[in-house]
Amino acid sequence: MSNQVTPEPNDNQQLMASQDMHMKGPNEEQQIIGSNVDEDEGIGFCGVILTAISILMIICTIPFSLCVCMKVVQEYERAVIFRLGRLIGGGAKGPGIFFIIPCTESYTKIDLRTVSFDVPPQEILTKDSVTVSVDAVVYYRVSNPTISVANVENAHASTRLLAQTTLRNVLGTRTLAEILSDREQISASMQGSLDVATDPWGIKVERVEVKDVRLPVQLQRAMAAEAEATREARAKVISAEGEHKASRALKEAADVMSESPCALQLRYLQTLSTISAEKNSTIIFPLPIDLLQGMMNKK
Repeated sequence: MSNQVTPEPNDNQQLMASQDMHMKGPNEEQQIIGSNVDEDEGIGFCGVILTAISILMIICTIPFSLCVCMKVVQEYERAVIFRLGRLIGGGAKGPGIFFIIPCTESYTKIDLRTVSFDVPPQEILTKDSVTVSVDAVVYYRVSNPTISVANVENAHASTRLLAQTTLRNVLGTRTLAEILSDREQISASMQGSLDVATDPWGIKVERVEVKDVRLPVQLQRAMAAEAEATREARAKVISAEGEHKASRALKEAADVMSESPCALQLRYLQTLSTISAEKNSTIIFPLPIDLLQGMMNKK
């Protein structure tokens, strides 16, 4: 029989392994913290004794102890259980019935439903040096109950404060025209920034919407005056274009009438017919221009 000898890792392999461990991102490390919590170290000798005593007391006081041991969480809730201050393995419990050991275990209920809150109005100086007041609404939910309890003291309050800061940072890099016109793009940018920042806290930001942009009164008046001046200038241009087209039409009509002497007489008759239809008492005697021209030529 030939003995197989496994080669020992050299220094280079150990160095590469340590570099791979350091290159792990925060999300991977958080998953290890949330799902596999100190199983090798255990709870110690004293912890084992306390747990055994608690289990013995539960057995001795059955069925009264079931009222204390049995807990229920709703479909939209999860329970994060601590045993002697340590997270137990298996992640969050629920929904339904689960058991805890009194005196040694405690639990925290986490609501998984979507939560919405209003970001208070923020006074922001835009990129073009205009002060505006902007408020928004944020929709988020807890995606990892274990991380939201173990990695941050108050995930909800931290998300609210971070939303206010993100709103200031994002809108501070935009001009007033971009804030008023590109609300969807601004909301998407805020959602991406918040989602990346709150991922280590077990929070998933689902939607961010800019509600209202309040401008100073003086700026509103200036913008209204500018819009009114623009509309007046446009109206004058349209009126001038209409007069230009009307003058061309009159010139073409005059050229057509000059080619036929009877056309002017027909125009006289049409004018009389129009005036008589309105029941006016005014009497008009049309005088041919050709007659006047003949009298002037004789003089």
